[in-house]
Amino acid sequence: MPEDSMKDPRHARTLLRVTVALLLFIHGAYRLLVHGVPDFGGFLASKGFPFGVALAGAITAFELAGGTLLAWGRLVRPVACGFMANLLAGILLVHGREGWFVVGGGRNGVEYSVLLIACLASLCLGEAQAAAPQG
Repeated sequence: MPEDSMKDPRHARTLLRVTVALLLFIHGAYRLLVHGVPDFGGFLASKGFPFGVALAGAITAFELAGGTLLAWGRLVRPVACGFMANLLAGILLVHGREGWFVVGGGRNGVEYSVLLIACLASLCLGEAQAAAPQG
């Protein structure tokens, strides 16, 4: 790869996009294969959400499909916005009451979700800049 191509900001965006996509895809895959959509649905129902299991299935499907689309660079802005909403809901329902730290100074806090939201917002901004007319 020529040295000039290493300065192309698209490479940094691609690395960020694919990494975030893999993290979010794995989260949904783990729930589907190990943890269980019905357990997540029960949690959502206990928080007052109607059709908890169906909602859990839809969220899991979004994590899998959205992660795939994001990795492929398709529909980046709408998928990223969906993931940001998903992560914000997780902060409000679970992580917010646990504090800031995921490990160390606490457990299960918001810091990882905030980092992912910032990464997703950066991807949205990068897509908007890439789509803007150059002049």
